[in-house]
Amino acid sequence: MKTFEEYKKQQMQDPEFVKEYEAIQPEMDVIRAIVNARTSQNLTQNELAKRTGINQADISKLEKIRNDLASRTSDLSNLMQFNNIVSSYLETNDKKTFYITTPIYYPSDKLHIGHTYCTVATDAMARYKRLTGCDVMFLTGTDEHGQKIELKAEEAGITPKEFVDNVSTEIKRIWDLMNTSYDKFIRTTDADHEAQVQKIFKKLYDQGDIYKGYYEGLYCTPCESFFTESQLVDGKCPDCGRPVTPAKEEAYFFKMSKYAPRLIDYINTHPEFIQPVSRKNEMMNNFLLPGLQDLCVSRTSFTWGIPVSFDPKHVTYVWLDALTNYITGIGYDCDGNSSEQFNKLWPADLHLIGKDIIRFHTIYWPIFLMALDLPLPKQVFGHPWLLQGDGKMSKSKGNVIYADDLVDLFGVDAVRYFVLHEMPFENDGVITWELLVERMNSDLANTLGNLVNRTISMSNKYFGGVVTKTGAAEEVDDDLKAVVTATKAKVAAKMEELRVADAMTEIFGLFKRCNKYIDETMPWALAKDEAKKDRLEEVLYNLVESITIGACLLESFMPETTEKILAQLNAEKRSYEELDQFGLYTSGNQVTDQPQILFQRLDVKEVMEKVEVIQAKQKAAMAAAKEEEEKAEEAVVDVEPKEEITFEDFGKMQFQVGEIISCEPVKKSKKLLCFQVKVGSQTRQIVSGIKAYYKPEDTIGMKVMVLTNLKPAKLAGMMSEGMLLCAEDAEGNVCLMTPEKAMPAGAEIC
Repeated sequence: MKTFEEYKKQQMQDPEFVKEYEAIQPEMDVIRAIVNARTSQNLTQNELAKRTGINQADISKLEKIRNDLASRTSDLSNLMQFNNIVSSYLETNDKKTFYITTPIYYPSDKLHIGHTYCTVATDAMARYKRLTGCDVMFLTGTDEHGQKIELKAEEAGITPKEFVDNVSTEIKRIWDLMNTSYDKFIRTTDADHEAQVQKIFKKLYDQGDIYKGYYEGLYCTPCESFFTESQLVDGKCPDCGRPVTPAKEEAYFFKMSKYAPRLIDYINTHPEFIQPVSRKNEMMNNFLLPGLQDLCVSRTSFTWGIPVSFDPKHVTYVWLDALTNYITGIGYDCDGNSSEQFNKLWPADLHLIGKDIIRFHTIYWPIFLMALDLPLPKQVFGHPWLLQGDGKMSKSKGNVIYADDLVDLFGVDAVRYFVLHEMPFENDGVITWELLVERMNSDLANTLGNLVNRTISMSNKYFGGVVTKTGAAEEVDDDLKAVVTATKAKVAAKMEELRVADAMTEIFGLFKRCNKYIDETMPWALAKDEAKKDRLEEVLYNLVESITIGACLLESFMPETTEKILAQLNAEKRSYEELDQFGLYTSGNQVTDQPQILFQRLDVKEVMEKVEVIQAKQKAAMAAAKEEEEKAEEAVVDVEPKEEITFEDFGKMQFQVGEIISCEPVKKSKKLLCFQVKVGSQTRQIVSGIKAYYKPEDTIGMKVMVLTNLKPAKLAGMMSEGMLLCAEDAEGNVCLMTPEKAMPAGAEIC
């Protein structure tokens, strides 16, 4: 069987064949253009058929024929059609794939702006890859099992499934509100996912990677994670900082240590795998190199999870369930019958996640994949956090920022701009309401909005909206064109490194250069001189062309804004290949005669008044929930009892009332405060780890309870002569113990 190329080479030796071959080429070019149109525009066959009037069946036929002559006739027409079909088929299938995911979010509560950043950033990368011609798969979704969900549902008086249905629907609503272009929204309660998790668990058990044992350790309920004493930070969960409780139960374990050396070697030989580099160093030094403990992968203390098929009293532990969504969501089958989509897309190109879950994605997940004999994702990027400017977001403070509140005040694309632009590559970003207003006014309303409006207004004022290229160029044009045509490559370089904020800065650099060009050319002055009419037309053409290119580059980040700009300029959306070419705007086109303001300037005072209403609602809702909780059941805390003591033991301790006369933070310590405490006629220095709960200035003058005969000890290099007595609630919040009534400093507590 000859290939087409072999057959063509043979026939091209015949002059008559060559003559006929050349004659049919224009027709073949038309057919090729039709096929290319679909692939470059990301159209379905049906969409292309509607636009062109070509029968869909014919389009399908063009794209499905194989590169051989087994069932083809050898007449010239068929041969030439076959040539075109084969080349188009190859062009279609050579299209590079790009598989990108967000984490799947835990639907225990409404997601805040930090979660929104992650999804919008992923969307920007997905859209950008589509622009460059990639066949993109963008996966997001929700992680819906676990003890926390079970408890939340119980509190709400509904089933766990009803609870996650409600919250997942809300999450999906927010992602749709933010105009994210995800291809699939997976839920771990999906039947096909649950079935695969059960098969994966059984496979790993059968091959000896999972075994049954007995677990005793310290458990963090919100994180659904066990920890050893050495892994705790200040006695609390190293991931979320909340209290942990002792737990003991039968469980299945995964042999993490079996694969640890292989993972270490992989990370060392694939420096791009974990990014930024600081995250890689953290994983290696804090977890992998010290040695991995076997991982608990099942639970019996709750029921809301995927049952272990061969031992149904156990449910699958959250991470073996959740992480596998990245393969089940594209059709992975544990029995070897994976979908064509899975075979095409895996390994994933990028998992974009928050830095707080980097350990699970760069240690647990790769090891699970190794055990399944699957390749590892090409890259895991742990992005920083977006923090509230006045401290950690808290419902009780009323300062939690939600995407829908922002959209109500600023609009969708403005919010997309905020979260993408304000997040640094590696360090945490800061968001405040005042900063949002500043960005709205300076970057969006002034730099971009005013530029577009001025350009359109001048085109209408001077030429009735008609934009004409005259060729009346001057030297100042060259620099503008150089900046505009270079922006595509600069954006590409930043996006290749996942520096989304920097990529947007490059695009807005283009718009700033356009504003400078207006100042340099002074169109209003040119308009006064009839002899300079051609020059004025050229200036306005250059502005329209530059804005068009900038708007097309902006689409990945602010898609609605791009659409609005192009519509007002009467400009066609450019292909990626055209975005470094200047002068493609059709001369003689007419811009809109009714330009719309893209972004309205805002008054910060008016915005803050609206913010106060939002925050008041948050506080009120929190207070109402707390009141309802207190009505239902008075809060109590059970602690592990210590060994009994005698009265003589108790009598050895001396407690007195002390008055705090000064307080300062201990240098180089994240948790220590140094107090000067008056006890009777003496002043004692006492060091206490309550920095997270008290500002130094707020403690001065407080009467506190002091253990005065505790042996002095050095803490962080400072001598401590006693101990301040505190109480700690179930959430780990600490408060100093104070006498109910006024008591003099030194009064004995007995």
